[in-house]
Amino acid sequence: MKKIDFTSLILLETEDYIIVNKPPYFATLEDRHEAQNMLAIGKEYWEDLQVCHRLDKETSGCLVFAKNPEAYRHISLQFENRTVEKVYHAVAEGIHDFDGVLVDRNLTASNKGIARIAAQGKPAQTLFKTLKTYFSHSLIACKPITGRLHQIRVHLAYLGAPICGDTLYGGKPLYLSQLKRKFNLKKDTEERPIMQRVSLHARSITFEGLSGETITAEAPYPKDFAVLIKQLEKTS
Repeated sequence: MKKIDFTSLILLETEDYIIVNKPPYFATLEDRHEAQNMLAIGKEYWEDLQVCHRLDKETSGCLVFAKNPEAYRHISLQFENRTVEKVYHAVAEGIHDFDGVLVDRNLTASNKGIARIAAQGKPAQTLFKTLKTYFSHSLIACKPITGRLHQIRVHLAYLGAPICGDTLYGGKPLYLSQLKRKFNLKKDTEERPIMQRVSLHARSITFEGLSGETITAEAPYPKDFAVLIKQLEKTS
């Protein structure tokens, strides 16, 4: 993996916080399988940087860092009180008309990092709203109220709308040949999915700064997500 320039990822920087657009396939914290992670390259830019929350390795989008301990404590309390507003975009299988649908289902996680709905699990709530429908897929805005492991993925699967590429929770990879009628694959080549990961992107985040001001940022889609949307647009 080539060295990533942290400054090129910055969406917004204040005296206290930095919000970046995390690339996919990039761990938030130290990962023994990877040479680079977001916190390590962030600290090269600002020595005292602390990461305020986590995104799954495959998930792209808004990630917040605090530049000092006071800022870290301030946003940590907001996460604890569930006042940080996060919006994710997901491409889900099927056509769905979610208009503020709330999924309130407890989640538990196994020691292998797999989440499932369980009555004795921890409380988990997510709001879903359909942004656009295509021939056989939907672009959905997801607002997690809590922050459990794989919460959005499991809750969408519960609604019968698994995320494209999310094979762990019932989603299937999406191939160009499924969308394009006259698709010809080159001889002796194997077709790859349009997106080779879970189709989930942390689109925006909003929270309160130390002076009471509203801090908000929106992350553009990375290349693979943008290509997927572009291909789906042709089927709508």
